[in-house]
Amino acid sequence: MTAQPRSILDRIGSTSLIALRHIVPSNGACILLKLENENPTGSMKDRMALAMIEAAEADGGLKPGGSVVEYTGGSTGVSLALVCAVKGYPLDVVTSDAFAQEKLDHMRLLGATLHIVESDGGRMTEKLTKDMIEQARIIAEAKGSFWTDQMKNRDQLAAYHRMADEIWEQTGGRIDGFVQSVGTAASLRGIAEGLRGRRDDIRIVAVEPAESAVLSGGLSGAHKIDGIGAGYVVPLWQPAMTDAIERVSTEEAMAMAFRLAREEGLFAGTSTGANVVAALRLAERLGPEATVVTVMCDTGMKYLKTFGARLAANAHP
Repeated sequence: MTAQPRSILDRIGSTSLIALRHIVPSNGACILLKLENENPTGSMKDRMALAMIEAAEADGGLKPGGSVVEYTGGSTGVSLALVCAVKGYPLDVVTSDAFAQEKLDHMRLLGATLHIVESDGGRMTEKLTKDMIEQARIIAEAKGSFWTDQMKNRDQLAAYHRMADEIWEQTGGRIDGFVQSVGTAASLRGIAEGLRGRRDDIRIVAVEPAESAVLSGGLSGAHKIDGIGAGYVVPLWQPAMTDAIERVSTEEAMAMAFRLAREEGLFAGTSTGANVVAALRLAERLGPEATVVTVMCDTGMKYLKTFGARLAANAHP
């Protein structure tokens, strides 16, 4: 008899892996998508939020009665809000009007206190990221809260090592390439380490916004792909862990998110769109016998207002 989950946190992980059927490269290579929207908040960030909080509990950084603070574009904040709600920790989240309103509302509904940092016209920039980080530092110091500090926190890597194990088992080791967009770089790094630990010739491709392609030597700029492209080289990034870096524009990512919904029935956010654009490029290079895995980072339900505005604008040019 299967053991019943003790709480919603036991439902994190063990997500499905499916093949794209219609959005495929012309040479017929297989692209598999890891459905992280199956996690409780609809995002892969549930994995890292739980890992960071449990590690802090284990090492004494977060004690009973303590509180938590983090800066986030939204998904990490929602995931931390879930974990903190279940475990009983008050949570302060530093975020911005640059990110989807649905995510901000979700955090509030889960009990988080939000601190909004104004953006430059709703766009993600290096300055915004650093302003949010500084505000989180100030709150943590003033309140004595545990600061998860996702840009530097290595405890989250263990969550992505486990995700790599899932991918390996689900593919039976038949994986030639892995593609993932870079926010904190933790998911790409952790999954790459896990997969390369099993086979060192798997091609690892990072994805970043074309408008702010700092990892591949470009200038810092503004973009609207939620959750990725901090605008500077983040601390957890390691150039040696990737074989290539793909630049994908906000427009390309948004268009692919719409295609995934209409052609595959997969309603995802723009970071997932960017992942699939880059996975198609890699699949073309690797050829018809290849298998490429990428990630459906979250559900498109987190972006209904953003997507709806885009549809309305296109309907009324």
